[in-house]
Amino acid sequence: MQSPSHPPIGLYVHIPFCASKCAYCDFASYASREADIPRYVDAVVREITRRGQATGHPPADTIFLGGGTPSLLDETQASRILNALFDAFPIQRSAEITCECNPGTLTPRFAHAIYESGVNRLSLGAQARQTRLLRLLGRIHDWPQVMASVNMAREAGFDNINLDLMFGLPTQTVADLRETLEAALALVPTHFSCYGLIVEPQTPIHRRIESGELALPDDDIEREMYELARHTFVEHGFEQYEISNFARDGYACRHNIGCWTRVPYLGFGCAAHSFFDECRVMNPPTLDAYLAGEAPKIDRLSKEEARFESMMLGLRMTRGVRDRDFTRMHGLSIREAFGEKMDKPLAAGLLEWHEGALRLTRLGMDLQNSVLVDLM
Repeated sequence: MQSPSHPPIGLYVHIPFCASKCAYCDFASYASREADIPRYVDAVVREITRRGQATGHPPADTIFLGGGTPSLLDETQASRILNALFDAFPIQRSAEITCECNPGTLTPRFAHAIYESGVNRLSLGAQARQTRLLRLLGRIHDWPQVMASVNMAREAGFDNINLDLMFGLPTQTVADLRETLEAALALVPTHFSCYGLIVEPQTPIHRRIESGELALPDDDIEREMYELARHTFVEHGFEQYEISNFARDGYACRHNIGCWTRVPYLGFGCAAHSFFDECRVMNPPTLDAYLAGEAPKIDRLSKEEARFESMMLGLRMTRGVRDRDFTRMHGLSIREAFGEKMDKPLAAGLLEWHEGALRLTRLGMDLQNSVLVDLM
């Protein structure tokens, strides 16, 4: 079944169902459509089987079940999707297999079922310690449920647990974030993702900010929050390997690293994206369009687009873009590909060479968009 010449790829499955829609979310996710879950699982299983055949069954070494809220599936539905992946693709024995879960919906039964089905990494959307901030975000859980979910995960057998946290929230103070960090560290996870709030247009939180009902922290406070999180994690033995991600030794998210280094991956389900054979494939963006069988959109990248994408994604990582990897992938060195475009951010102290890689400096991480504009 295996394509012998293809290196391992990543696999992503989008589960677009939620118990309630978060106030900041503009992803393809749907509340109050649980009745569509059985039909959706059937469609995803068919897509997995079909695309496994179409791509020649390449091996895979990462799987990521994201959403939405995958923990809204029942145990049988989650196992069906995982079994379909294992049937369609040779999954390496050392594969990293992640499932996102909401602390408000995770149950011991579900945690045990997915662990027995092969999932070995759990990602929990904890976000904040304070209930008032969770309600502002439209989250249905509280911190005791985060604690209970971590315990459920460990009792099921998981030793690789990520917590998602957020900063830069309306009404959030530096003291609030410090309390969240302390509470999260007490749960002893192996990984943190810590994101600043991005206010997307037409979301409920955007409308409240636009109306003046809510205000965001100013840029200086948000930067102070980010530095507090970064220093706190590092002081507690976590390595920062990407702008927003911190891991214990050996626990960096291999699936995301693959995406940032342009390892091919296949995405299944509504709004899922794929990168395979230098093509970006975008599945139908809505649940109804996906269930109706609409065709995906395919975009073949030019050589110039592919080179820029390598920089745009790779510079997110603290190690930067390794020149030898870039040259192997594109047939040109970084200097040959970007020439004088590199000179301005290098001279401004936003980029630097380090151990054969081009990477952002600390200042450059704050001004990443400016660097990318220079490289375009």
